[in-house]
Amino acid sequence: MNSTVESRLDLLPATNSRLFYMDNLRALAMLLGVVFHASLAHAAALHNFWLTSNEENSKVIDIVAWFSHLFRMPVFFVIAGFFAALIVQKRGMAGLLKNRALRILLPLIIFVPLCLWAVVAGLVHAATTVEHKSAVLNMVAYAMAHPGTPTPPPTTMHLWFLYNLIFFYVLTWAFSYVDWSPVRNYFMQLKPLAFAVIVPLLLVPALSTQTFPFPAPDSFLPQLWSFGFFGVFFVVGYWIYSYENFIEKFKPWVPILLVLSLLAYGLFYVVSPKEVSLTPLPLPLWQKTACGLCEAYIAVWMTLVCLVLGKTYLNSHNKVLRIMSDSSYWIYLIHIPLLFEIQYQLMDKQWSLLTKFGTATGLTLAIGLVSYFVLVRWTPIGWMLNGRKG
Repeated sequence: MNSTVESRLDLLPATNSRLFYMDNLRALAMLLGVVFHASLAHAAALHNFWLTSNEENSKVIDIVAWFSHLFRMPVFFVIAGFFAALIVQKRGMAGLLKNRALRILLPLIIFVPLCLWAVVAGLVHAATTVEHKSAVLNMVAYAMAHPGTPTPPPTTMHLWFLYNLIFFYVLTWAFSYVDWSPVRNYFMQLKPLAFAVIVPLLLVPALSTQTFPFPAPDSFLPQLWSFGFFGVFFVVGYWIYSYENFIEKFKPWVPILLVLSLLAYGLFYVVSPKEVSLTPLPLPLWQKTACGLCEAYIAVWMTLVCLVLGKTYLNSHNKVLRIMSDSSYWIYLIHIPLLFEIQYQLMDKQWSLLTKFGTATGLTLAIGLVSYFVLVRWTPIGWMLNGRKG
């Protein structure tokens, strides 16, 4: 059996052992992150902000990439909350903290400095060797030639989700002493339409403080807005573990939610700022409210769509899904320095956008997969990430 799924299933009551879809959805969310980050090199809106921005870019990439950005990590945090509740039921709160310290905290401690070192090493080399530099790479080259230039603050990079999860697990323990059953019962027993209308409104205050689309909260200083956004999804996932039929209630609504999400995204694309900014812009209240509402409703509606489709089509166990589930965590941990290094080599190539994007994405996934089977699967690193093989 898939060790990742097995490590989940050994926590389950005997009467509720079909959670393949949750593990497979988690894996897809991570692997989609590789595709998303690879696409940003060709996103027109990020041309002046992304390290590996390429001369070959397209607004179509912007449209597709940012749509997935609005719900990919919300789906992941729902799943994280779901499995947190599962572990608490089987092993108690102490078991949750012990398990997550091994699966989340330890990888964070190990891989953040390693990835930072790898990215910086590749960046220094690229700044002196790449001819067609991005705007950011030109800034790095300038800083290297002028000692004393201020350096950016330390970052958790693409592993910010692990950093946030540590806080969420600690808060789960702290709030376990509070009786949340009235609030939980209210939200979980809402009819699908009421849930789809009310819950997104909880996200708007957090989103209103950020740029559009919302950024990754990758600072070592905790980003409280991300607690008010991703934390809501974590709580929803934690609570729906106790409601086995919750996801099924939304199955008839999938076509409607999908169409509404696409319409909301069309509105978001029209009213949102056409240039990406690193700091919130002084937008009119109506524009900021419209953008925040669109992001909130898309995030919730598409998360529900993914949960229903996952349970419908991914609640199975085969060789392909097993490989995907086993390797996805490792691939995601290492993909940024690997992806950047590949994209540096492509910046001077006179290739088409699709050829560069496909090459960078394919090589990153292939190297990540091979390295998992050769270097990780049967080692203590693999045990740390996915549990021991039975």
